[in-house]
Amino acid sequence: MSTLLVTGGAGYIGSHVAWALVDAGHHVVILDNLSTGVRENIPPQARLVIGDVGDAVLLKRLFTNHTVDAILHFAGSIVVPESVENPLKYYDNNTTRTRTLLEAAVTAGVPRFVFSSTAAVYGEPAHLPVTEDSPTRPINPYGRSKLMTEWMLEDVSRAHPLNYVALRYFNVAGADPAGRTGQSTPQATHLIKVACQLATGQRESMAIFGTDYPTDDGTCVRDYIHVSDLADAHLRALEFLAEHKTSAVFNCGYGHGYSVRQVVSAVERVVGKKLNVTQSPRRAGDPPELISDPTRLRQATGWEPRHDDLETIVKSALDWEAQTRA
Repeated sequence: MSTLLVTGGAGYIGSHVAWALVDAGHHVVILDNLSTGVRENIPPQARLVIGDVGDAVLLKRLFTNHTVDAILHFAGSIVVPESVENPLKYYDNNTTRTRTLLEAAVTAGVPRFVFSSTAAVYGEPAHLPVTEDSPTRPINPYGRSKLMTEWMLEDVSRAHPLNYVALRYFNVAGADPAGRTGQSTPQATHLIKVACQLATGQRESMAIFGTDYPTDDGTCVRDYIHVSDLADAHLRALEFLAEHKTSAVFNCGYGHGYSVRQVVSAVERVVGKKLNVTQSPRRAGDPPELISDPTRLRQATGWEPRHDDLETIVKSALDWEAQTRA
């Protein structure tokens, strides 16, 4: 039986995609070192292999034991300020170890690869919304490390029979509507996660980092996409690769954004109370505004979002926080 290998499948986005794959009838193997992932969030139908994506010996054994039809690669580090403070960690975890994975995939003859990339590859775009043809000028090591992997995939796909889709995520939020998995990192830095932790009594306060950006209310503006819609984009990417046998890059977002203050207000509306919010200086590596143009994803794969509503996203995130505290 062919297998889909999901690296980082016990993590936030990876676990949602693993559930979506299982729901669609696929045989799933998850490779995760559980450094940030949570074993309880993965589907019981999936096989968990505990290990590191940079372990060449483990990868060889895994590819020997399974006929891997496609790899969905989520394993990596994702905190922008941390990448500025510790760039070598990001070039190791996100780039060097992905090179090891790619080498093993080529040796094993894996034909398809879906990569978890990021809107951070665009840096501070001169024009919004950004398309896949917008200049890639990342302003932090996180974005650079991801762009380097895109370059590796492009080169590898030219030299070997491996096609890929790189999905450039905008700001992912929310949780599985069925309550099976969610954002489980206690010290997560995602805005909606942090605001929902505050709303459910897990934090005493939260900070808005930067109130002097050139935006309508002075705070950063981001394009928020529900994690379940993002999971569906991965299934569409697999279908695209199987049908077209070519490579592609797609933006994953809704094409409109909300400021930090607007997100905080949405959480306050849903919970019916004010949040204890403070103001802090800007964080290193944060662009003022990032909005996607998802036209190419929609047209090439038929992807259509089902959860494009800020309060819907917030409610699902709050439900997850309430469930995990129960």
